[in-house]
Amino acid sequence: MEKEFYRISRLPPYVFAEVNALKAQARNQGKDIIDFGMGNPDSATPKHIVDKLIETAQNPYSHRYSTSRGIPGLRKALAAYYQRRFGVELDFEKEVVVTIGSKEGLANLANAITKPGDVILVPNPSYPIHPYGFVIAEASVWPIVKKFDEPFDLLAEVKKAVKECKKNPLALVLNYPCNPTTETVTLAFYEEMVDFCKHHGIYILSDLAYCEIYFDDNPPPSILQVKGAKDIAIEFTTMSKTYSMPGWRIGFASGNQRLIKALTRIKSYLDYGSFTPIQVAAAAALNGPQDCVAEVRQLYKERRDVLVDGLNSAGWKVESPKASMFLWARIPEKFAHLGSLEFSKRLLQEAEVAVAPGIGFGKFGDSHVRIALVENKHRIRQAVRNIKGFLKNG
Repeated sequence: MEKEFYRISRLPPYVFAEVNALKAQARNQGKDIIDFGMGNPDSATPKHIVDKLIETAQNPYSHRYSTSRGIPGLRKALAAYYQRRFGVELDFEKEVVVTIGSKEGLANLANAITKPGDVILVPNPSYPIHPYGFVIAEASVWPIVKKFDEPFDLLAEVKKAVKECKKNPLALVLNYPCNPTTETVTLAFYEEMVDFCKHHGIYILSDLAYCEIYFDDNPPPSILQVKGAKDIAIEFTTMSKTYSMPGWRIGFASGNQRLIKALTRIKSYLDYGSFTPIQVAAAAALNGPQDCVAEVRQLYKERRDVLVDGLNSAGWKVESPKASMFLWARIPEKFAHLGSLEFSKRLLQEAEVAVAPGIGFGKFGDSHVRIALVENKHRIRQAVRNIKGFLKNG
């Protein structure tokens, strides 16, 4: 009876748990930890969205079971958003399903479409659900190793992986703007990737969670903008970052009808969807004024600039991201031998600053840490001062 459960045994120890335990211990000792560890938006959800939630929740009828695939009004709102933002037409009945956050959608899709032994191509490092959703579903995950010391061509690496695989991969996971690495791509990149994957019969699962958090004049594209992409591609989006609604757990999957149908069917066995007032409020967010989105974008841009300038001035050379709410920072050379977990522990203990160790996103991320822009500018400046002292004395 003491033997580990089968699927749990396929999951490695949760790296972030060690840092979280140290963080809790430090706070119990009265230390003021500046926490850049989790990508957990700290801004309040815009008032008009909260007001719609309250208004809807006051109707007793809305407290009944909702619908797993999402209420029609919310699916229509998402389709309208895609038309407005990307010029992409979506059939809200056949090409859109509401998810309980994009993480749930990705995990359920993995279970819906995967049989034991299927090969899934996943970049490494990447957000943990991208590989482990498929590990849980008993797939064979083939890592596409991202190189940080030399030019990296993902399409070339995918072609190489397909050539080396003994069986044709079922799917490829993409995530741009990328968590954790903050990389962005162009529409031309998607065009080439769609062309290659269509030729080889490979589905593309695109995670577009950070498409509205960008800092230049080039809004990140959707893979669904590519002609014929819906033949093989499904895309996940979320309300969490765009509208500061992380705890509301609302996201979407859009695109290929076969994949949407599979996800919708498996969800029908597993959930009744999010609380109806949350779905109604999410529709109000998508259909309503978008000033709040621009304000969130500007907030992260200002925080990015303060942190990047501060760290570079302190002697920690980091690159300024074009998008996302993160910095992907190479560990300073004098600490590189520690690896990301031990470096993160020391940063927490000696500088009272928490970051996410890169190895938590895959073993090929161990040379970096991820820093989330979830503290205000005053706290960021304090963190920079603490880190400067740590770098000098460490």
